[in-house]
Amino acid sequence: MKQILFSVLSLVAVVSIACSCASCKNATKAAAEPDTVALVGPTFRGDSAYVFAAKQCDFGPRVMNSAAHDRCGEWIMQKFREFGMSVEAQDAELKGWDGTMLRSRNIIARFRPEQTTRILLCAHWDSRPWADNDPDSTNWHRPVMAANDGASGVAVMLEVARAIQSDTTLQIGVDFVCFDAEDWGTPRWADQADDADTWALGAQYWAENLPEGYEARYGILLDMVGGQGTKFYQEGVSKQYASEIVNKVWRTAAQIGYGSFFPMKDGAMVTDDHVPVNEKAGIACIDIIACFPDCPQSSFGPTWHTVDDTMDHIDPNVMKAVGQTLIQVLYSEE
Repeated sequence: MKQILFSVLSLVAVVSIACSCASCKNATKAAAEPDTVALVGPTFRGDSAYVFAAKQCDFGPRVMNSAAHDRCGEWIMQKFREFGMSVEAQDAELKGWDGTMLRSRNIIARFRPEQTTRILLCAHWDSRPWADNDPDSTNWHRPVMAANDGASGVAVMLEVARAIQSDTTLQIGVDFVCFDAEDWGTPRWADQADDADTWALGAQYWAENLPEGYEARYGILLDMVGGQGTKFYQEGVSKQYASEIVNKVWRTAAQIGYGSFFPMKDGAMVTDDHVPVNEKAGIACIDIIACFPDCPQSSFGPTWHTVDDTMDHIDPNVMKAVGQTLIQVLYSEE
């Protein structure tokens, strides 16, 4: 999602790091590039991730309570099973901003479930029901295909799962969680104020209903990780709760040659699925999320919550940069 957070306590910080400013003049100075390191772990294939994103879009917009949503959910579970993951669904009836009851399904896939040391990777898989940021107001009640804002994050996780499925050298466990009901937040055209709690409903439910004894060393949320021209600035809530993980991921990206995608600059504070993971589940979780500081339409990019969020604007090279960085991070854990 993608509402900027403002509060009395964080106002100064938000002003100083606002990603939506035209020039990001107040962003922190880029740190010196770290020394390069050799790649570890398997190769992440950006073209494969692209196919996984396209397949989700083939179902149509994955809007809550729709047949396309339900069919895509079954497909995601099937793919994780094909890649050797232990898969389960966390179903719930959740209330939307307008009182609509939403048939929500969080999808949980686990690599090496017997391992006690675990890393959480997560993304949302539902589509925004309304293109309420579209420049054409006649599109505001049309659903979003969500190739980037939804499908790209799940696609990267599926490709990571495919890449690591038969590897015997990765000695930690990995949990892939696909959050549902993330994008049913209050639309801009609604005759009521936006409420942050109407967003990230599936992540809120997951964070409040963790399996008994569940722990993760940290989490990484992926949101809008495939759009053309995307760069990933260091999101503010992530730095507030998990600055060490932010540093780890951005340093790793630079070390393996993807520093241009992960500039050492501050971004905005964003309400997203990582907020309940941090605040309700108590798991330090960062958000790798698109940032377009010079885009007049949205700091999340020109296709955000528009009918143009289609596969025509997805770049497998962006997903490659994110996915290979994730694999490097996982295989660098001890």
